[in-house]
Amino acid sequence: MGSHAATGRRRRPVVFGALGAALLAALLSIPSAGGAPVSADACRDAGAELPRGDCGPFWQVLAEDFTGDRVPLGAFSDCEHHVDTSAAYCAGLDGAYRDNWWAYPTGWRDTANDRARDVAGVYHPEDTVSVRPAENGDGRMRIRMWRPADGGPVHASAVVPRAVMQMKYGKYSARIKVTKQAPGYKSAWLHYGGGCEMDHPEGEWTGTLNAFHHPCGGGEQGSYEGADDWTEWHTVSTEWTPGHVRFFVDGRETGHDTRGVPDRPLSWVLQNESALEGPGAAPGSSAQLEITWVAAYAYGWK
Repeated sequence: MGSHAATGRRRRPVVFGALGAALLAALLSIPSAGGAPVSADACRDAGAELPRGDCGPFWQVLAEDFTGDRVPLGAFSDCEHHVDTSAAYCAGLDGAYRDNWWAYPTGWRDTANDRARDVAGVYHPEDTVSVRPAENGDGRMRIRMWRPADGGPVHASAVVPRAVMQMKYGKYSARIKVTKQAPGYKSAWLHYGGGCEMDHPEGEWTGTLNAFHHPCGGGEQGSYEGADDWTEWHTVSTEWTPGHVRFFVDGRETGHDTRGVPDRPLSWVLQNESALEGPGAAPGSSAQLEITWVAAYAYGWK
C-alpha cells in the first residue's frame, strides 16, 4: 500500500551533524559583495521565485509554479492506476496536471495507523488537494487536511510529481507555507524504499521544520533542525548525489550525511498526514499548507 515513513523512528540528534550545520550557517551569514548572504545550494538562489534552468551537476526536469489551469477539489480522484510506478496517474485529472502529478489513492492509510495513535488518517486526494490563484494572483497548490466533525479519521494527502518518480539521485526543491495551523497535522516529504529514507521537510505543523536521514541498512538517524515556524514562507531543498545527501532551508545547508545514502531509484512523495507526536487533530478541525512552486532536477543525465 504505497510508501510510508518508516515505523519506530527514534528522534535522537546527531551531534556532529548539528555542529557542522551550525558552523556552515555562521559562514553563510557572511554577506557577499552585493550585501546578501550567499546561498549554499547548487542553484545559489534562496529567493522566492521559481528557479529555472540547470544548476551545477543538476538538470532541471520539472518547474511548476501552478499558474496554469485551476484544479478544483474532486479532480485528484481515481488514482489507483499503476500505483507507485512512473506510469501512475489520476484519471480525474486532465491535461498537464494528469501528465505531471499523481497522488496516493483514496483509502490508503497514513503512517499514524502503524503507531497506535488515537487519531490516524486515510488519504483522500479528492477532497484535500486543489490548485488555484491566491488573492494576489500567485498560483498555488493547496493541501487542506481535515477531520470530520463526527470524529472519523483525518483526511490526509500525499502528492507525487510524476517526472521524478523512480529516479536515482537529483535535487528536489519547493517553496511552502502553512497558511492555516491546527494541532494534529504534519508533513513528511520523503524518498523511501529498500530500508532507506530521506525526509525533508518533516514535522508537526505547530512545531519546527526539520530533516531526517535514515541510513540504508540501519544505524542512527541523522536529525537536522531547519526552521522554527511552518507559518513563514520557506524554500526547502534536498540534494541527493552518490554517497551524499544534503538538506537546505532558504539557501542555508542544515544537514549533510554520507552514511548509507541510497543508490537506487526512489520517488519523491510530498506526504502530508496526521501527527505522530503531540495531540491528535480535533473533530471538525482543519489545517492547510500552500505550495507556490516545485522544482526538480536529475543528476548526471547529460
